[in-house]
Amino acid sequence: MTYVGMFDEVDLSHKFRKVKRENRRLKKENIKLTDNIEKLKADLARAKEDHQYDNLVHQQELKSLRKK
Repeated sequence: MTYVGMFDEVDLSHKFRKVKRENRRLKKENIKLTDNIEKLKADLARAKEDHQYDNLVHQQELKSLRKK
């Protein structure tokens, strides 16, 4: 193998390790973001339920006021 060929191999090995590190970092970040999305979805579902309940209570209050 020539000197240039050895340099290319070392360079590729270095680049491969660098890409693997970046890939691991991005996977961890993806997991964190996915967890955050799931929490936000749960919060949104709770907020929708609260809103529906508030609307129901409000409608019942209006009905009771109309009857008086």
